[in-house]
Amino acid sequence: MISVGLTGNIASGKSTVARRLHERFGLAVIDADQVARDVVEPGEPALAAIADRFGPAVLRDDGRLDRTALGAVIRHDPQARLELEAITHPAIYAAIERWLHQQRSAGATIAVVEAALLVETGQKHRYDRLVVVSCSPKRQVQRLMARDGISRGEAREWLSTQLLAADKERVAHRVIHNNSDHAALEREIAAAVTWLTEGAA
Repeated sequence: MISVGLTGNIASGKSTVARRLHERFGLAVIDADQVARDVVEPGEPALAAIADRFGPAVLRDDGRLDRTALGAVIRHDPQARLELEAITHPAIYAAIERWLHQQRSAGATIAVVEAALLVETGQKHRYDRLVVVSCSPKRQVQRLMARDGISRGEAREWLSTQLLAADKERVAHRVIHNNSDHAALEREIAAAVTWLTEGAA
């Protein structure tokens, strides 16, 4: 089985590509953001560790994580953020590894992990192939403005916080370009699937 890390900057179309890989081509796909939410559900060891470190104030009355309260704690405290990541990241990676093992045992030939920060966090090495969804900054700004109802300046500020798409493309095994229309993107996805399938054969 080939494991694929799928990544891309904000508003590049990464989630759209992930959805189409699953819906159109039937590939097994997992969203790392959802995994990150799952590992801090009540009863999970990571949530207990967070409560031990940051106190009961980061929990809601129903025992679930209060993300707003936790965000207020770590927003201006880099050390606290690092300590939180030291709790959550191993739990996330372990959950993804379990999922990949399940897909392999089920006979999948390709399994895709959609994750935003594979390159930035140095996690790209965990996967056999790295696929980057990329589009021009101009397109990103347009999509962000339309999606989130924000100004051009705010959209550009978002982009300035991220690693340049060109830097991600340089380390990718395959780039899916999303600069045109839906039909063009579908062709890019289909070509990527053919490439992955040939590699898995």
